[in-house]
Amino acid sequence: MKERLEALRAEALQELRDVAGPQQLNDLRVKYLGKKGALTEILRGMGGLSAEERPVIGQAGNEVRAAIEEVIETKQAAFQQAETENRLRAETIDVTLPGKKTSAGAVHPLNKVAQEIEDAFIGMGYTIAEGPEVETDFFNFEALNLPKNHPARDMQDSFYITDEILMRTHTSPVQVRTMKAMNGKPVKVICPGKVYRRDDDDATHSFQFNQIEGLVIGPNIRMSDLKGTLLQFVQLMYGKQAQIRLRPSFFPFTEPSAEVDVTCVKCGGHGCRMCKHTGWIEILGCGMVHPRVLEMGGYDPNEMSGFAFGMGVERIAILKYGIDDIRHFYTNDLRFLSQFVRM
Repeated sequence: MKERLEALRAEALQELRDVAGPQQLNDLRVKYLGKKGALTEILRGMGGLSAEERPVIGQAGNEVRAAIEEVIETKQAAFQQAETENRLRAETIDVTLPGKKTSAGAVHPLNKVAQEIEDAFIGMGYTIAEGPEVETDFFNFEALNLPKNHPARDMQDSFYITDEILMRTHTSPVQVRTMKAMNGKPVKVICPGKVYRRDDDDATHSFQFNQIEGLVIGPNIRMSDLKGTLLQFVQLMYGKQAQIRLRPSFFPFTEPSAEVDVTCVKCGGHGCRMCKHTGWIEILGCGMVHPRVLEMGGYDPNEMSGFAFGMGVERIAILKYGIDDIRHFYTNDLRFLSQFVRM
């Protein structure tokens, strides 16, 4: 049996010298030292030995096991060291190389202008109200004095989902929802958000754009309050030199209604190509809330009055920054957007 142990040691050490990798090393460990390995198989025969032979063979078996384990541990440490060195070589970082320059982000010009508009009106005591972009026909049209088949509906070519559900064409439904929620109490809100109309995309139009509308309701609200509010807003956006004028217009939900022009931001009102040599540029629509709209919102038009206005954020941004094409806002061109990093 002792000769078999010595032969096993010689065979195992020879195979371990030629081992090529960790998996092969583990296979050899199982082959020689495992529960069903060659060394265990030989030592099972110790039961047939005499009492004098057992200690000798037991000691010889332990020496063979120790010799094999020593080589396995040495080889295993060498493989681990080689693996660590390979990983370090693959993950080496040259700290002397220049760093990668990261581009500084910025608030999108539309978001920036929307925030400036909101800040201007919050400074005048307004609060912000929001509502769903998928709206009912009642809130989008009927409650705003636009019954079914009203010809003014053609002014807002709509995306209908069903006969009674559509993508909102303006943020005015938020005003109606706010009025109903206030139960006849005074209101002073602005309503920002996305709106949708079936329109062809070009330099001045888009099927989706952003609006901010305002609504004030209370006792003795007058047209002069509306004009003063809009003048203060325009001067906050375009400077103290900016002036406004109101031109009569028509909106089904306001009476009287007006279009608001601002002195041309490019020529200061002297006349140029941008303002078509008139000195004025239209920026928004407004008017006194129609009595019928007040009634639909839960107000007595004999007790309360109010004004409303609405503007396109893109329109305000185009004038503020001198942009010539609304599509620049949506194409994600970094050459365009990078101009606003430090504004």
